[in-house]
Amino acid sequence: MMDDMVGLAAVSLLGVLEQAYFSLQVIYARRKFSVSPPRTSGPPEFDRVFRAQANCAEYFPIFITVLWTSGVFFSPGLSSVCGLLYLYGRFRYFCGYSQSAQGRLAPLYFSAQVLWVLIGFSSLGVVFSFCRVYLRVDPIQVVWSALPLV
Repeated sequence: MMDDMVGLAAVSLLGVLEQAYFSLQVIYARRKFSVSPPRTSGPPEFDRVFRAQANCAEYFPIFITVLWTSGVFFSPGLSSVCGLLYLYGRFRYFCGYSQSAQGRLAPLYFSAQVLWVLIGFSSLGVVFSFCRVYLRVDPIQVVWSALPLV
């Protein structure tokens, strides 16, 4: 079982490192644009970096939750690949938003779509597991037995 989770753990750790990188970028932007804590606004260049980091941090708990739920109840390999795609989208989002507000849009839509896929995988996995464990019904078996033989 633990061997199946290595990909999920690696993606999680990569996600934590990505969040740390985003936080460091805010620190650098604070120094560059002379925005001392606790201030959270300054020149537009600082505001974009700050908002990009904050937005990524806001979605991180959702991402980690659905990554692991999908990996445990649906498919660890497929979930890990989706997790890598999500992190790539978030990195592109951060870089794009740091340059211009418009630059965040395409990566935002991409990462949101990947997140919804993980939510879908999580939901299917949990519902199917619930049916097997508590209702003693395997939904996949029911569907396969209902299909006409060709």
